[in-house]
Amino acid sequence: MKKERKLENESGMQISKTSNCVLNVIFILITVSCIYPILLVFAVSFTDETSLTFNGYSLIPKEFSLSAYTYILKNMSTITNAYGVSIFVTVIGSILGLTIMAMYAYPLAREDFKYRGIFNIIIVITMLFSGGLVPTYMVYVNVLKLKNNLAALILMYLFSAFYVMIIRTFYKTNVPRSLIEAAQIDGAHEFKVFFKIVVPLAKPALATIMMFSMLVYWNDWYGPLLYVEKESLYNLQYLMYTVQAKIANLAMITKGGHVNLQEIPSETARMALAIVAIGPIILAYPFFQRYFERGITLGATKE
Repeated sequence: MKKERKLENESGMQISKTSNCVLNVIFILITVSCIYPILLVFAVSFTDETSLTFNGYSLIPKEFSLSAYTYILKNMSTITNAYGVSIFVTVIGSILGLTIMAMYAYPLAREDFKYRGIFNIIIVITMLFSGGLVPTYMVYVNVLKLKNNLAALILMYLFSAFYVMIIRTFYKTNVPRSLIEAAQIDGAHEFKVFFKIVVPLAKPALATIMMFSMLVYWNDWYGPLLYVEKESLYNLQYLMYTVQAKIANLAMITKGGHVNLQEIPSETARMALAIVAIGPIILAYPFFQRYFERGITLGATKE
């Protein structure tokens, strides 16, 4: 029997031509399953509400309409302000959080750090136990006085024990101890070793965690629900939440005959809101994509 032709990948491992074709088909199907919903949401956002009610969802709108975008963009200044709040919180929170977590993980990866066992226990406890909503709210509002303050939105997701453990594992498996020792022999202090040697070598891990943190901050609507009352401090996700609530309330009013149902693009407006919110994340992803190949395997090596 003829042996199947082997294909060699970049790592030098052998794979048969049949297996390669099967894997390609699987990945194509996965890609389509991910892209199709986004295209469908995009198409529905440009569909007339009445046409959508009678004809259902379709990748090609039966009747093209911009009414959904007209409806949600009536107050453009509010949308722009919400975008500004989201961008500010996302950028500041993710950069500050990444810095804190990266610096916390560094001594935990050093075997010569005397108290690393204690600090490991501390982060594990935070993964298993939580203070709960009421105590957390009381601390934020009564102790820290962060009501109607963007600092509350940043502080909520500033530190993740899980991300710290991922970064620590990457440090231990990808940063040679010999480099650190050589730098110390040359007289480099710990901060110089960290920023000049460790950080450049850990770019895949840090970029991946950065992207994950940005997604958490960008999609946050729960924080503003708890700590923000001023409309000028609404982020984009919470603004979307309030718009959807208004649409739902108007739809209920229509049952009493006060508003024309056809004037409320309820379903298409929801889709338009999703498109408006997802745009920046789609644009940011290509800048982090090259780090994802190594980043997605960060937790594969255990101590």
